Amino acid sequence: MKTEVIKIESERIDLGAIKKTAGLIDQGNLVAFPTETVYGIACRVSSDSLKKLSAIKNREADKYYTLHIDKKEKVNEFVPEMGMRGRKLIKKAWPGPLTIVFELEPQEIAKQSQRIEKEVFNNLYKDNSIGIRCPDHPVASMLLSYTNHPVVAPSANPAGSPPATSAEEAIEYLKGKIPLILDAGSCKYKKSSTVVKTGSAGITILREGVFSQKDIKAMSLVKFLFVCTGNSCRSPMAAGIFGKYLAEKLKCNVDRLEEMGYKIYSAGTMGIWGIPASAEAVKACAAKGVDISSHSSAGLTDQLIEECDVIYTMTASHRRQIIEMAPKASEKCLMLSEFDIPDPIGQEQQIYEQCAFLIEEAVKERVRELKL
Repeated sequence: MKTEVIKIESERIDLGAIKKTAGLIDQGNLVAFPTETVYGIACRVSSDSLKKLSAIKNREADKYYTLHIDKKEKVNEFVPEMGMRGRKLIKKAWPGPLTIVFELEPQEIAKQSQRIEKEVFNNLYKDNSIGIRCPDHPVASMLLSYTNHPVVAPSANPAGSPPATSAEEAIEYLKGKIPLILDAGSCKYKKSSTVVKTGSAGITILREGVFSQKDIKAMSLVKFLFVCTGNSCRSPMAAGIFGKYLAEKLKCNVDRLEEMGYKIYSAGTMGIWGIPASAEAVKACAAKGVDISSHSSAGLTDQLIEECDVIYTMTASHRRQIIEMAPKASEKCLMLSEFDIPDPIGQEQQIYEQCAFLIEEAVKERVRELKL
């Protein structure tokens, strides 16, 4: 077989070359192309094409490969439901050098088996999971956008050999074995993507690559923010009680929440720093097994709003203030309860206890609805 090599510039992509290459893939041919990590072999998800791929890769015929998508929003077609940490990783790392293996619940797998073409489903999902990557390379993204069928793309090398990180290496491995190689020069990272698995057990690193374990932990940390006015009673009570029920849902101790991938903050719209929680709020929480005695107030900032993934406010007024500060936060900014939770400041202990009760009931519902 003669292998055509087409030089292509990332800055000025030849659309004709892209369409030609995409057409070859759709017809069932194998094509090598660049990503930001290594060169890959694009293969349509069909049994015949995958047999060719396994032969070139020198792998078992029943090997499952990673689906490649041109934009991160397409993940929803293949993984309609996922945990918050998986969503956070996608937000932070895609497009980029990260492969995510999504573990699906049996009922979700059953739904996908009905939604997706049988041959595609059988070749993508294994052991209730699917691996997906969204590369950060203009040539790769455009090529994937012009294919009419799902595409997998393992590294362009036989099993046991180092991945090709330049067109020259891809040519050395694949010349005479595939019809076309797109040559866009050397890859940015010259290193394989990091592979993680996300599911009921949290996030597990299967292979460290461009991203380190520390990177993955930071990018997948989900941050909750509770907001009231002065940050001396309602929001610290809410944050403390939320921590208790979140830990119960995760089956861990409260002091292990950050280790499990979740962090909880509270702040006040008045912008007061360094004030302890009121004695009445501390006592009301203590009665529920929650210790907020070490709380120190913090003011609400633009940075805190931007960094946090979910924001719960005590009143509709607090929510309006946040959206005025950061309009883009509207979707992630919610009232903790359906109704305003009144401020107990300066009132007797019984009022604080009533406030803590309202907060606890609202928190239970919010924690129940979280997909972790």
